[in-house]
Parts: sequence; C-alpha cells; structure tokens
Amino acid sequence: MKKILIIAIVLIGLQGIAQEQGKEGKRQHQKHHQKMDLTADQMATLKTKKMTLALDLTASQQSEIQALNLEKATKRKAMMAERKANKDNEKSKKLTSDERYNKEIARLDMQIAEKAKMQKILNKEQFEKFEKMQKHMKKQGRHHKDNKGKGEHRNG
Repeated sequence: MKKILIIAIVLIGLQGIAQEQGKEGKRQHQKHHQKMDLTADQMATLKTKKMTLALDLTASQQSEIQALNLEKATKRKAMMAERKANKDNEKSKKLTSDERYNKEIARLDMQIAEKAKMQKILNKEQFEKFEKMQKHMKKQGRHHKDNKGKGEHRNG
C-alpha cells in the first residue's frame, strides 16, 4: 500500500512539473509574438537603445547605428512577410541544394557587410564588447533552438 501511495505522489509531482514547462513555453511564444507586432522603426529604436546602454554609444554613433538597425529590421520584416506568404501558399516546397547554398551565401555576405559597418562606427573597445554580445546571443539562440519541443505533452 505504501509503494502505491509513493508511486502516486511521484506521478502527480511529475505531472505538475510537465505542466509548468508547458506554460513557460507558451509565455516565450507570446513574448515572441508581441515582439513581432512592433514596426521596423520600433524594433530598430529598441535595439539601438539597448546597444547604447551596453556599449556607451555617443550621439553620433547612436544615429548611425539607428539607421543600420532600421535597415536590418525592415529587411527582417519583409523576409518574415515573404516567409508567411510562402507558408500560406500551396507552393511551399523544399529548397534545392543550390538554392540553399545561395541563400546561405547571401546571409553570410550580409553579416560580413554589417560587421564591417559596425567596425567603422564603433571604437575598438566597443567593437570587442559588441562581438562578445553577438557570440552570447548566438549561443542563446542555439540553446533555445535545441530546447524547442522539450516539455511538451507526450502520451505514453
């Protein structure tokens, strides 16, 4: 009788933990959607303000980075709209290896150009700090991507 009671308590505890993990995932999803409701200008301004706090930017650096962030945010919004249109469209197909390769090359070229622009805007100390921030964000993104789907309900 004691064993059955202990097993029941353990199962109830595990169920509570699983539900909490599911709620956390929903919160992240809602937060992501709230972020996507912002305009490109709002996203650029927020990112610039955060960078100003982290890197101690001067007024001229802020205006240059604001323009750069606005350009990036506008491109990102356009890409998201295109992706959503393709998703809704019946023509959604897998990319060929050449298309994937060209898309990756374009993405990397854009990153290289952005890095060069940032190097011109920031001083050496700020740029090093910026690089560390970028690496940290990339690491966080990879960690988030790896944990996607964990904590979901499973039957069995």
